[in-house]
Amino acid sequence: MAKRSAGLLIFRAAGPDVEVLIAHMGGPFWASRDAGAWSIPKGEYGSEEEAETAAHREFEEELGLPAPTGERLPLGESRQPGGKLVTVWAVEGDLDPELVTPGTFSMEWPPRSGVLREFPEIDRVGWFSLKRAAELLLPGQRIFLDRLAHHIRQEGR
Repeated sequence: MAKRSAGLLIFRAAGPDVEVLIAHMGGPFWASRDAGAWSIPKGEYGSEEEAETAAHREFEEELGLPAPTGERLPLGESRQPGGKLVTVWAVEGDLDPELVTPGTFSMEWPPRSGVLREFPEIDRVGWFSLKRAAELLLPGQRIFLDRLAHHIRQEGR
């Protein structure tokens, strides 16, 4: 069975445009990368947990802040190039990236050194226009921006 992941894509009006909050992945592998190294705040969940509940939990674990309240807009699922199935909801909200206190993970670094080091799950977050976010996000997650843009057009924003 493929791994499953769920997340929340926070968006806000920025003048005539819409901005989304995305996160740069932490750890040494992503440190020197920018394009294709950002992600929607999300994480894996098991069969015992509902996807929407996991999306809310993972947002709080990754950013260290409560998830915005408000109507959750289902953006559906997308199978990522690695096979993981990702489900995302959008929610309108606002938060200050300076207040983010990310969760951490441990890994052996440098490789084959036997030394376990702790790294932030994300090392920074930012608000970006849909166009700029599409340049930064992992390619498999860009479809969620298209779906959000479609939803916003349908609402006449």
